Amino acid sequence: MSIPVILFGSFVILLLLNVPIALSLGLSSLAAMLANGTLLTMLPMQLHTSIGKFTLLAIPFFILAGNVMEKAGISERLINLADKTVGHKKAGLAIVAVITSCFFAAISGSGPATVAALGAILIPAMIKSGYDKGMSASLLATSGAIGIIIPPSIAFVVYGSIAEQSIGRLFIAGITPGLLIGAALIIASLILCRKMPIEQKEKAPKEEVWEALKDAFWGLMMPVIILGGIYGGIFTPTEAAAFSAVYGILVGIFVYKKINFKGFIDLLVESSVQSAVVLFIVASASVFAWIVTTEGIADMAGEAILTFSGGNKFLFLLFVNIILLIAGCFVDAVSAFYLFVPILLPVALELGYDPVAFGVLMTVNLAIGQVTPPVGVNLYVASPIAGINLKEISKSVMPFILAAIAVLLLITYVPQVTLLLPNLMGVK
Repeated sequence: MSIPVILFGSFVILLLLNVPIALSLGLSSLAAMLANGTLLTMLPMQLHTSIGKFTLLAIPFFILAGNVMEKAGISERLINLADKTVGHKKAGLAIVAVITSCFFAAISGSGPATVAALGAILIPAMIKSGYDKGMSASLLATSGAIGIIIPPSIAFVVYGSIAEQSIGRLFIAGITPGLLIGAALIIASLILCRKMPIEQKEKAPKEEVWEALKDAFWGLMMPVIILGGIYGGIFTPTEAAAFSAVYGILVGIFVYKKINFKGFIDLLVESSVQSAVVLFIVASASVFAWIVTTEGIADMAGEAILTFSGGNKFLFLLFVNIILLIAGCFVDAVSAFYLFVPILLPVALELGYDPVAFGVLMTVNLAIGQVTPPVGVNLYVASPIAGINLKEISKSVMPFILAAIAVLLLITYVPQVTLLLPNLMGVK
């Protein structure tokens, strides 16, 4: 039996048996190594090498920073600020949900974390104001997916590490697509809300808006410090992650005073567990990707894709989007990068597609995967908050998925949209 069949066959079987993705990747890699007669001493070496990178230190720090700002009460302050500024408009709470998701995305860098932090407040408020349960939960789930597109993004850190691309350039390239998806979700919400009996609030006085802005100031400063520090040349993305974690801790303890000593210890434990899960996936997926590359599977698959598309960039990109949208239904973004970057990126480069634009394209696809069943993690977070089952939310989320796919097609075939901001800023 050939190595590709053993590798991918065992991986698919393990997934179907509901084995966790990290173990599925690791065990299928081990099976392929045994079948190929590779020395098993290579396994620990590859595992260590894959996570022993300075760049990947950003992951635990960004996770800690996001958790700190969530526990510090920043989510309530962001929601209050957005509510005071646009809450009085038609479908105001829907607009508030999208805007606060974009802001919180620039703090947490995680889709499920964004949905959990904001959804617990916004979904009940939207339902109480007359919004449909399914629509409320679906909007929060989809807007939460912006968390891996708008910087800082763990997904970009992983892609940059694999593809050897500038994480700073990836960060700035993710801003426009993230905001475009936010705009598309607002438009979809306005259309869906036309027939709902929604209560409309009165416009908040300027004094209340100013108070809300002052209250949210320290939280709003975090993305400014992170991105400003990186693009101002003050520190690297990894150093920015560490600084943001320290900043968040200081704000949570001394400014918002929401974190005590016990809460701080709990935060460290929670962040350590989350970091371990992500890095375990990174290590297992790296071994899988190493086998795919050394066995020549990536080259064979790349040539097959190139032949299938006839060297046509339009068809290749369509093929990439279909593959990634399907993959996003079953695997997380980190795993998908390690599975598909070695196969798809060389073909994209051969066809003259910018590697940074390609990284954003992949990330947007996998962000959409966070709200596509059966493994749409954001749906699982949002549905119990709204008190609906997976079947109901899966139907309600379709308009928002279509809105996100419209933006995906735009950035796929007009990569200049993605690259405009980094090019204007001269970010390398």
